[in-house]
Amino acid sequence: MDATASATPSRGGAPRRFAAALLGLLHGHVALFGEELKEQQGHTLRLLVLASLSLVFGLLLVIGLSAALLINFWDSHRLTVIVLLCAAYGLGLLICLLRLLTLLRNAPPPFSASLEELARDREQLLP
Repeated sequence: MDATASATPSRGGAPRRFAAALLGLLHGHVALFGEELKEQQGHTLRLLVLASLSLVFGLLLVIGLSAALLINFWDSHRLTVIVLLCAAYGLGLLICLLRLLTLLRNAPPPFSASLEELARDREQLLP
């Protein structure tokens, strides 16, 4: 009787193995999600700092060049220089806004690796 009892698999083992496998899978996904979150956070912070510094230095350059042009042409063509500067600034603004919209539309979704891994696991678990 002992041989028969040991040959039959216990019913408690399969659900435990399934639960352990499920928890292991969940652990891997949570770890991947955490790593991607850290990467996104660092990437966003670097972009924000660089964008802010670029904006400050760009504005200082524009102010300096505009002042130099206005001082140079103050007596002869001051109105023409002002109109040309405004047109150049407007064109630059339009180009930057169009580029920004393109980047936002074409940006990859965040946490794409986690979503791909979950989709692969779902395909493997479904019959």
